[in-house]
Amino acid sequence: MIRFIETLWDLLKSPQMAKKQRATMPKSVQRQAGKRRPRSDRYDAIVKEELDRYGIRVRRWRKAMTGIAWYVEYKDGTVNRLIEAPRPKSEMSLVIFLHEIGHHAIGFHTYKPRCLEEYHAWQYAFRAMARYGIQPTAAVMKRYEASMRYAVAKASRRGIKSIPAELIPFIQDSRRIA
Repeated sequence: MIRFIETLWDLLKSPQMAKKQRATMPKSVQRQAGKRRPRSDRYDAIVKEELDRYGIRVRRWRKAMTGIAWYVEYKDGTVNRLIEAPRPKSEMSLVIFLHEIGHHAIGFHTYKPRCLEEYHAWQYAFRAMARYGIQPTAAVMKRYEASMRYAVAKASRRGIKSIPAELIPFIQDSRRIA
C-alpha cells in the first residue's frame, strides 16, 4: 500500500515514525507513552468499585506512599468511613489504597493485636489485586514485609505478650516471643 505524505506532520504521525520517535525517548517517557491511559482507566474503575462496595469516602489523595483508614460514628448511629491514600497509578499505590480499604472490609478491632489487623488488611489487598488480575511486584512484596516487620517490632516494643502464628516470620531479632 502506498501512502502519500502531504505534510511533515503526516510523516511524524506515521506508525514507523512513531516507533522511531519512541525509541529516542527516555525509558521513563516510553513507559508512560503507550500504557498510561489504559492502566489509569483500569485503576479508576477499581477505585470506584472498592469505594462503592464499602461506602468509603476518600478524604484526601496523598502524594506520599502512605495511608490511613478511620471511621466517625455519630450520635444518630450513622457511620462515616474515610481513608487517605495515594491515588492508584502503579501497583505500589494500588496496594496501599487497597490496604486502607481492607481495614474497613475486615472491620476495625476485629483482630487483636493491632499488628494482626495490619496483616489481615495486607491480605485483603493481595486478594483484591488477584481478583482484578494484577500481580504484586517485587517492590510491593518488599514494602509488605517491611511494613509487617515494623508492626511486629512496634508491638514488641510496647510489650506484647505473645505473637500470633501468622506474624512469626516477621520477627526481626533472635529474641522470639513465645
